[in-house]
Amino acid sequence: MSVAIGTAEKIAGMNRRNLLVTALAAVAALSSTLALAQSRPVRLIVPYAAGGPIDVTARVLAERVKDSLGTVIIENRPGGGGNIGADAVAKAAPDGLTIGISAVATHAINPWLFSKMPYDAAKDFAPITQMVRVPNVLVMNAETAARLKVNSVADLIAYGKANPGKLNYGSGGNGSAGHLAGEMFKRDAGIFAVHIPYNGGSPAQLALLSGQVDFNFDNLATAAPNIRSGKLKALAVTTLKRSPSLPEVPPVADTLRGFAIDTWWGLVAPANTPKDVISKLNQAFVAALQSPEAKTRFAGLLAEPVSSSPDEFGNFMRAELAKYEKVVKASGAKVD
Repeated sequence: MSVAIGTAEKIAGMNRRNLLVTALAAVAALSSTLALAQSRPVRLIVPYAAGGPIDVTARVLAERVKDSLGTVIIENRPGGGGNIGADAVAKAAPDGLTIGISAVATHAINPWLFSKMPYDAAKDFAPITQMVRVPNVLVMNAETAARLKVNSVADLIAYGKANPGKLNYGSGGNGSAGHLAGEMFKRDAGIFAVHIPYNGGSPAQLALLSGQVDFNFDNLATAAPNIRSGKLKALAVTTLKRSPSLPEVPPVADTLRGFAIDTWWGLVAPANTPKDVISKLNQAFVAALQSPEAKTRFAGLLAEPVSSSPDEFGNFMRAELAKYEKVVKASGAKVD
């Protein structure tokens, strides 16, 4: 009997040692991953060309996280409406050494706009934090607004209902943020306006300035100079609340409850990146987003820094993906 008990105790001891060895191995592997992320540069993939607002904000934050993460190298991978760069992130090793920008286009619009996607926006990424929100703004040519006696969103809706088929609006192309905002506005307001797509945001704004179209939904940073000069009349911003960059202009949501369509971007890692690594990245970039230097630089771009937890950003991206499924399908927009 004592032999059996002794044998059982030896087996139990061996099991405990095996569990301890396994646990220590797991901790060592995670520590190795974290150490690797600190000793080697982190690659931050921007799926757009250098020099734009997304690239600029990425570089600002990369500079601010040097003390906690070490060197962060920006790699621009433009093309495919952002899909090429996003796919590079999705297919990278989940070790914390490759992260990337997720944007409203790459993670909310493109999955419904392209018939074939190289990645799954809902499954192939681990959220880190949201970075930025940039309001869009509903603008009219100032002379057109005066002629039609439109001084508010309610006035524009009233004119559209009283004059069916007479309004039109421009955008940077089928499936662009301006196009989808216009379709949402028509749906929620119960009016009809002809969509006139242009080859980019600049031609669309020139068409508005020359009076070829009646209204546009434009990026606030792009529209602001012409709003300040008086050439464009800002009727509303598309954020749920007023923008600090244009505090005198009300949101569309004051007239059409719940209306919100913003330009946003944030940070993601490949799916299956360890949670401790994600937490470390989140802490570093959230601190950078909240720094006075980052806020000052972002304000110059009329961009609002927005930090969040990984779970919060993940929930936000899922909600945006679901929202744009309805909008894109209703618009009928396709790019291939």
